[in-house]
Amino acid sequence: MLAAIALVAMLFVPPIPQDPAYHAFADVHTMLGIPNALNILSNLLLLWVGVEGLLRLARNGSLCTLPAMTAAYGSFFAALILTAAGSSWYHLAPDNASLAWDRGAMTLGFMSFFCILLAERVSVRVATRLFPLLMIIGPATIVYWHYSELAGRGDLRAYALVQFLPLALAPLILLLFPSRYTRNRDLWMMLAFYLLAKLLEILDHETFALTGWIGGHALKHLVAGLACYAFLRHLRLRRALEA
Repeated sequence: MLAAIALVAMLFVPPIPQDPAYHAFADVHTMLGIPNALNILSNLLLLWVGVEGLLRLARNGSLCTLPAMTAAYGSFFAALILTAAGSSWYHLAPDNASLAWDRGAMTLGFMSFFCILLAERVSVRVATRLFPLLMIIGPATIVYWHYSELAGRGDLRAYALVQFLPLALAPLILLLFPSRYTRNRDLWMMLAFYLLAKLLEILDHETFALTGWIGGHALKHLVAGLACYAFLRHLRLRRALEA
């Protein structure tokens, strides 16, 4: 129901172009010859979680996962690696073109996580059928946004829906559907970290003014990395509950 309402509401919202001020980050310091260094180096945690997740996924028994959703777990961790690379590329010279690579990778992560949660809590059958479709829809919203910007009629509505709808549905799924696994608190911690990351992104300049050395955007990367680590730790330590 919430998804249907969001889809209908999107039709009544006017197109949302990318604000050029988004690219004007508070911290532009160069370190070790790297421009915008902390906004780039802060992606290392995401990179590590992605690599560690894929390595553990390749070792049978290292992570407690649903076999039917192996591709979704794999795409989630691969998306973290791609996001770290895309974000680093973007922050070397921030503009809409490089931002498209960053956001495209993120959509794969959002869609993968949503399918995993759907499979583990609601229906494996529905999740496995949705997974390939959502893997196309996510990046397609970025292609649409990018070309809409080039055409002078930028429209972020579809990307906003892809980013925020799964995260709006996640708490409802956690509350309404019983878990098959222990350590449910890890998922709540993951969502809390993500919300904090979004807040830090909004307060980039205010955070830099407060600290004097690091902006909210770099901290956003670090906290988002902690959110993903919470999920990796969840998969590593949880146990299946007896039916």
